[in-house]
Amino acid sequence: MGEKIKVIAIVGPTASGKTALSVELAKRLSGEIISCDSMQIYEKMDIGTAKVTEEEARGVPHHLVSIVSPVESFSCADYTALAKEKIAEITARGKIPIFCGGTGLYLDSVLTETEFSEASGNAEIRERLMKRSPDELYDELMKIDHESAEKTHKNNVKRVVRALEIYYATGITKAEWDRRSREKESPYETVIIGLDFKDRESLYSRINRRVEIMMEKGLLDEVRALDSEAFRGGTACQGIGYKEILSYFDGVLTLSEAVEEIKKNSRNYAKRQLTWFRRNKNIKWIYPDDQSSYGVRTENSETDMNAVEFKLIVNYALNIINNS
Repeated sequence: MGEKIKVIAIVGPTASGKTALSVELAKRLSGEIISCDSMQIYEKMDIGTAKVTEEEARGVPHHLVSIVSPVESFSCADYTALAKEKIAEITARGKIPIFCGGTGLYLDSVLTETEFSEASGNAEIRERLMKRSPDELYDELMKIDHESAEKTHKNNVKRVVRALEIYYATGITKAEWDRRSREKESPYETVIIGLDFKDRESLYSRINRRVEIMMEKGLLDEVRALDSEAFRGGTACQGIGYKEILSYFDGVLTLSEAVEEIKKNSRNYAKRQLTWFRRNKNIKWIYPDDQSSYGVRTENSETDMNAVEFKLIVNYALNIINNS
C-alpha cells in the first residue's frame, strides 16, 4: 500500500463540543469537515439535529449535511461510499479531511477497510425485513449469526436488520465481516480525538440546555412542517426530538412531557455513544471539565475561563495531531 491519507476525526457524545473544536482545527490546519451524523444527512431537519449554523461554520466547508430527503432511505453503506468520495476530493484540494460527529458506526465503516462497507445496501432486502416483528427478526439473527445477536439488543431493530441485510446480501455473517475488517489495512492514517466530561452531570446539563435551546429556536414548527404520512413511514422520524414531538401532536404526550422525553432519550443516547467509542483504544480523550486531561493547569482569574480553556484544548488537540 502506498502513502496513507491523513484523516482527523472529532468524536464524542452529543453536546460535548465537537463542532466548535472541529471548526477551529479546520481553520488552523486548512481542513474541511465531513459530518459523521446519521441524522444531519436529512434536509429540513436542522434544529433537532443541531446542524452547524453559518455563523458556527466560520467559512469552513461542511460536507454530507442535508443531502437526503427525510422520506428517502439512506444506509451506512451509502454514507461510507459518499464519505470516501469526499475524502478523495478534499485531499485532492490539498486540504485535510476532518470528520465530526457522534455516529460511531458511520465513522468505523469509513475508516475500516471492509468489502461490505464499500457496497451499496440492499433496499429490497431491508424493506422486506422491516415488515417483520422485532422478535421474529431477532430469532432469525440468533439462528444465522449467534455471535452478532448476543451483542445486539433485540429492540435495536435497526442493528438487527443491518446484520441480517449483510448476511442475505453477501452470504457472510456480520461477525465474519467484522473479523475480516480487522485483518485488512486501512488506506487512512487517522487521528481520533474524543471529547467527554469526567463529571457526568456536566454533560447531562449541557444536553438538557441544548434541548431547551432547540425548543426556543422552533423545533415544534420544524417537526410540524415535516409531519406527513411519508415522513412518518421513514427512518428519519425516529430521530430523537422528532418522534417525541410527533407523540405530542398525536396527544400521547403533553408538550412538557415531550421535552422531558427528548432530554432523557438524548442522555441515554449519549451513554450509548460513549459505550461505542470506548471500545476504540486509539481515541485520544480530552475532558473539557478536567484541565489535567489536556496537559495544563491554570489559576482562576478574571479572564473568561471558557475561552481560555477552549484555546488550551485546541492547542492540546493540535499537539496530538502533530505528534501522531
